Amino acid sequence: MALSQTHTPHISVIVPALNEEKLLERMLKQFTPELLQHYNLEIIVSDGGSTDRSLEIAHRHAHRVVENEEKIKQTISLGRNEGAKHATGSIFLFLNADTLIKEPAYFFRRINEEIHADGLAAITCSVEVYPHEQKPIDRYYHGFYNWFFFMMNQVGMGMGRGECHIMKREVFEKVKGYAARIAAGEDYDMFRRLEKIGRIKFLKDIVVYESPRRYRKYGYTYVTASWFMNFLAVQFLRRSILDEWKPVR
Repeated sequence: MALSQTHTPHISVIVPALNEEKLLERMLKQFTPELLQHYNLEIIVSDGGSTDRSLEIAHRHAHRVVENEEKIKQTISLGRNEGAKHATGSIFLFLNADTLIKEPAYFFRRINEEIHADGLAAITCSVEVYPHEQKPIDRYYHGFYNWFFFMMNQVGMGMGRGECHIMKREVFEKVKGYAARIAAGEDYDMFRRLEKIGRIKFLKDIVVYESPRRYRKYGYTYVTASWFMNFLAVQFLRRSILDEWKPVR
């Protein structure tokens, strides 16, 4: 049974998901009743055609579940766009299905403090590996990337990891959402377009955690090379080199 809603939400949390039964429930349960009410949140899961228990879990813990009834193959970009179509909040927060927020109350307070600043297009933040699965290489790697993305935004080159994107509805609509055809590198493409209409702010003091599953399966060298090649393809060809960002579950 989906969560009931008796108010007009301020922030729409949009979560694309595909066969995420292992992590989705924990991700959705971080939005406690107190958090939902205090920060006026709505939770939307945009399912890409799951064949596991993801839909069952989503229907229990989200206000709204967008199902891929035609069972067409979706990119994560299309999943986010489909979720946004059903969102009613004035602020969109896009999170991945494995993303956990460090100190959620502080996270949402900082969003509310920063999101309406003049000339601001979007907010992004630090990304780390789940603390209970973190190894030294994870700390070094993500520490460097968080610093790199912060510096890129400081010099006006908007960049942010795909785990957490925050923007006003009007900004999302102005850039016409995510490029649905891009299977990988869609986060860079989105921020490239966002920076043309305003500043991207990297908030170092808010953090989200992600699963290290992709790094454990493929290693940091392969994952980084894939990111870089797709970055170049999006930058110069306006498309990704991959037809699919292969899921790791």
